[in-house]
Amino acid sequence: MTATNPAGTDGPADVFRQARDFLLRHREDYAAAYEGFVWPRPTTFNWALDWFDAIARDNDRTALWIVEEDGTEARLTFDALRRRSDRVANWMRRHGVRAGDRIVVMLGNQTELWETALAAMKLRAVVIPATPLLGPADLADRVGRGRARHVLVRAEDTGKFADVPGDYTRIAVGGSGGPGWLAYEESAAADEEFTPDGVTHADDPLLLYFTSGTTARPKLVEHTHTSYPIGHLSTMYWIGLRPGDVHLNISSPGWAKHAWSNLFAPWNAEATVFVHNYSRFDPARLMAEMDRCGVTSFCAPPTVWRMLIQADLGALRTPPREAVAAGEPLNPEVIEAVRRSWGVTIRDGFGQTETSVQVANPPGLPLKTGSMGCPSPGFRVVLLDPHTGEPADEGEIALDLTERPVGLMTGYAGDPERTAEVMAGGHYRTGDLGSRDADGYITYVGRSDDVFKSSDYKVSPFELESALLEHEAVAEAAVVPAPDPVRLSVPKAYVVLAAGWEPGPDTAKALFAHSRAVLAPYKRVRRLEFAELPKTVSGKIRRIELRERTAQGGGTEYREEDHR
Repeated sequence: MTATNPAGTDGPADVFRQARDFLLRHREDYAAAYEGFVWPRPTTFNWALDWFDAIARDNDRTALWIVEEDGTEARLTFDALRRRSDRVANWMRRHGVRAGDRIVVMLGNQTELWETALAAMKLRAVVIPATPLLGPADLADRVGRGRARHVLVRAEDTGKFADVPGDYTRIAVGGSGGPGWLAYEESAAADEEFTPDGVTHADDPLLLYFTSGTTARPKLVEHTHTSYPIGHLSTMYWIGLRPGDVHLNISSPGWAKHAWSNLFAPWNAEATVFVHNYSRFDPARLMAEMDRCGVTSFCAPPTVWRMLIQADLGALRTPPREAVAAGEPLNPEVIEAVRRSWGVTIRDGFGQTETSVQVANPPGLPLKTGSMGCPSPGFRVVLLDPHTGEPADEGEIALDLTERPVGLMTGYAGDPERTAEVMAGGHYRTGDLGSRDADGYITYVGRSDDVFKSSDYKVSPFELESALLEHEAVAEAAVVPAPDPVRLSVPKAYVVLAAGWEPGPDTAKALFAHSRAVLAPYKRVRRLEFAELPKTVSGKIRRIELRERTAQGGGTEYREEDHR
C-alpha cells in the first residue's frame, strides 16, 4: 500500500481509499491489520472535497438521518449534502469567511451542523466546535482565546453573545438573531457549484477543540486536515464500520467524540450517520428507534450504557452488530449485562481529544475482560515508568513519535510550552496510566492525577468504581481520596443509587459489606456518600470537584467502621 502521493502516482483520495480498504479487508484480522497498515501521508488533502464529494456525487443513499423526539425526521442523501454544503460554502465566502479564519460553531444535532462542517472544510476555515450548553463566559473565552472571526449559532442562543466582545461576523441558524445577525437560511439561494480558491495542505489547521477541563482550564487542541479526517481511519476500524451501515453515536455536538463517530469514522466507511434527538433520555424509546431504523452499530458513553442496563434490554428485538463505548472505561459488569441480553459484547476504545483511537478492542481481536485492548493500527504505544521515564509494563500511556501517527494533534494552540512538555523525549504523553500483560493487552488504571496512595499502596479509582457497580444498588460511582490521620488517605465513594434503593445507613452497610467481599483490604471503600456526580458538559466525572468537596467536609458521610 502506498503511503505518499508523489507526482505521477495516485492522488490523495486514491491513497486514502487504499488505506481505508486495507482496514476494511482486515477488519476480522487484527494481526494483519496492525502489521500491514501504513498511514496515508498526502502532502495536500481536503476531506470534504477529495473524499466526501467523490463518494457523494450522484449517490442517493442516506448520509444523515435525524429522528426528533416528536417523531419527525430528516433524511439527507450523500449527494444532497454535497450540493447543500457547496451552497453554504459559497454563501459564507460571500460574507467574508476566508481560508484560515476561525469560526465558533454552536449548533445542536441538526442538519445545518453537518452542512457547515463540510462547507468550512471546503473553505479551509478553522472550526471551533462549541456545545449549546455553554454560557456567555465560556463563549467569551472561546471567541477571545480562539481568535474567532465568525460565530454561527442557533437563533435561540444569539442572546448569549450580547456581552461577548469582539469584531466577528454573526450568523443565526433557525430564525432571526436580531440586528447585526445574518440569516443562515439565505444560503439556500447561493450558487450550487463550489470552486475552491486554493490548495489545502495536509498540515493546514482544520479544528480547534477546547478540552472539557476536568482538572484545569480548557486547552486548545489543534487538528489538521489529515490528523482527524485520516486519523479516524483507526476509529472506523475499532467500531467495525462497513459501507451501508447505519451508525448511532450518542454524543453532544461541540465535543471531539461527536467528530469521531458522527462525522469522520462513519463517512470514512460510507455509512449512514443516525441521530435520535431527545430532551430526556428514554431507554425504551431509544431502543424502539434503533429497531425501527435498523441501527447496525452503536456507540455510547459509559453513563448511557449504565442507564440502559437499568431498563429492559430485551425490548430491542434486533441488537446492533457492533457495540462500543468510549469517553471513560466501561465497567465489566455493564459489558456482561449487555452480552446476556443482546448477545453482543461492548468493545472499549481509548483515545483523547488530542488523538483518534489509540488503543481498542476491534472486531477481530479476542476480548479480555477488563482490558481496553491493543494498540490501534498505525499507533505504537508504550508505557513509561513515571519515575524513570523508561518503557515498562505499567506506566503512563504514551505514543512513540519515531514515526509520528497521523491521528495525533499538531499541539496546543498558543501554548508551545505545554506542547513541548507532552511531546518531550520522543513520546506523546497522554496523562493516563495503564498496565500491559504478556499478550500486549493494555488495561486502564486511571488518570495520573486521579490515582492516589492509601497506606503507601497505589489505588486506582476506576478499579474500585467497577467493584461498586457490581452491586445492584449502584447506578454510578466515583472514588476519591479522603484524608486519614493513619493511612494518609482512604478511598471515599460518591454513589448514585439505582431505582428502588434509598440512601441511608442500611444501604451504606450493604455497600461496605460488598466492598469487603470483593476488594483487598487496602482498597476497601472506607467512606461513602450518596450524591449526584458533578460532570463536565461532555459527561465526564469531575473528580477534582469531588476531591475538593471531600477536603472541605459537609454532606452526610457514612464510615465503614460504623457500619459493620
